[in-house]
Amino acid sequence: MEQRADAGDVTKSEDDPLQPHEQSLVRGVKILSVMPTFRCTAACASCGTYSSPAERTVLNPQAIRAAIGEAHRLGFGIVVFTGGEATLQRRDLLDAIAYATSLDLPTRLVTNAYWARSPQKAARVIDELMTAGLTEINYSTGDEHVRFVPIDRVAVAVVEAVKRRLPVHVMVELRAERSVTRDTVLGRPELRALSDSQRDMVKVVESPWMPLDPHQVERYPDGLTTDSGNISERLGCDSLLRTYTLQSDGRVAACCGLGMRAIDELNVTTVDEPDFLGRAVRTAESDVLKLWIHSLGPDRVLQWAAEKDPSIQWQGMYAHHCQSCHRVYQDPKVRAVIQEHGHEMIGTVAQTLWLDEYLAPAVIDQAMPPKAGLDMTR
Repeated sequence: MEQRADAGDVTKSEDDPLQPHEQSLVRGVKILSVMPTFRCTAACASCGTYSSPAERTVLNPQAIRAAIGEAHRLGFGIVVFTGGEATLQRRDLLDAIAYATSLDLPTRLVTNAYWARSPQKAARVIDELMTAGLTEINYSTGDEHVRFVPIDRVAVAVVEAVKRRLPVHVMVELRAERSVTRDTVLGRPELRALSDSQRDMVKVVESPWMPLDPHQVERYPDGLTTDSGNISERLGCDSLLRTYTLQSDGRVAACCGLGMRAIDELNVTTVDEPDFLGRAVRTAESDVLKLWIHSLGPDRVLQWAAEKDPSIQWQGMYAHHCQSCHRVYQDPKVRAVIQEHGHEMIGTVAQTLWLDEYLAPAVIDQAMPPKAGLDMTR
């Protein structure tokens, strides 16, 4: 039996007014991420959303529309549909894309392309998505994904999208040992047959595939994991406090992070609360640890904690922000250091926020006046 999260009361409360993104502490365009279902056609090991064919949780379409409507009122910049496999809820997905389009919100779909069993079937799905208003499509693949969705389906889906001038991103799992790589995707005969202008519409990016256990160490190519030699190059987490995810169970997370279902602190509201999206922004931005991770990144939190407690090991362990974020939230030693000494970082966090969110954009605006219609602070 399907479990549907209820939309709850989506009316505006008089004593808790909506707060547009210009007034929020973390500036810039925010992203609404929507997971219509946790169900997926694949059952990848260490799936960041714990999705699988056995999942049955499905989000009420009224909750999706409520979130999109509120995202529009709050000035969010884009709506991303992900999962699970969002296309398994085809009718709800198309309706949501159309509704976002009616509000002039661009939309992106993240999918494993299981549906691209032939060029004809892929064309039919993409035509439906584009008719609804979809403006970008992202495909996920790699050694885990291809156990369930052959790479040729991804290639077919890429080709049919770019034929229709739909921008494509392909995200490829990155490990030390793997058979599917960026070159594997770009080397597919279907992609090699594209014209130069069509190939320019395809962006292929490799992203570290991370274990969900923060103490499990994956093997990556040399130089990819964070240590004292390269931590100065690591930036803050741009997902936390900029992306807000409405999950299939009705919880709203303050990031799009892998494993957010396992970290209660990342889930800040539910669809049952009035003005749940605006409330999520305000609640998340009142949390110093979230501001800290957003500004400096979870790796620097671990480095700082290890300076206080040398028994905390972190160097060479993490290549993905989300796994080190898991460590911050789930390691009792790290949490103990934060509890005892976290107040010492408040000034640094506040200064970094001011520099990144306010001073730097203002300087850029003065030095490089934006063209008409282009907001350089976003």
